[in-house]
Amino acid sequence: MTSHDVVDVVRKITGERRVGHAGTLDPNATGLLIVGVGREATKKLGDLTKNTKKTYEAEIILGANSTTDDSEGEITKQDDKRLSYEEIKKTLESFVGEQMQTPPAYSAIKLKGRKAYELARQGKTFELAPRKVIVYTLKLLDYNYPVLKIKCEVSSGTYIRALARDIGTELGTGAYLKELRRTKIGKYDIKDAVEINDIKP
Repeated sequence: MTSHDVVDVVRKITGERRVGHAGTLDPNATGLLIVGVGREATKKLGDLTKNTKKTYEAEIILGANSTTDDSEGEITKQDDKRLSYEEIKKTLESFVGEQMQTPPAYSAIKLKGRKAYELARQGKTFELAPRKVIVYTLKLLDYNYPVLKIKCEVSSGTYIRALARDIGTELGTGAYLKELRRTKIGKYDIKDAVEINDIKP
């Protein structure tokens, strides 16, 4: 489901026309999505995610790159060298802190009124300007080549797909994001969330 699909479902269940969400999730991602129902709730959505830390759990595949930086794109094999656990851990630690990140070409960022992913699908060449992001924490959960599992807390506007890509570049192996789950947005934790199928009118 896309984030918009979730809004449509909540709209049908509640009968409320004014429904919105705070912080889009990619269609192949899962996890926490804040949904506002009603005029007052939807007005607050922008403030809920402004300068808000977000926590994700991600599965990254090493040894290949993707045109979309995730498993949805065209996959190209790169380098199958197998790095040690300590080498992986040390590289991840180097990503903690403030940095400039170039968003994925397949993103909703607009260039002269057109979304980047629309231009990318048409084969257009363009460059997206790097933007400042902050990686507050980046933990190695598991490593069994080529699968790398991480947990990270990042600033709003951080693309985990781009983080996966950049980790692969730094390691010299290439990498892309396979799975992503958002577990926290500011004070809102997924353990307190409601499954969409459990929402009652």
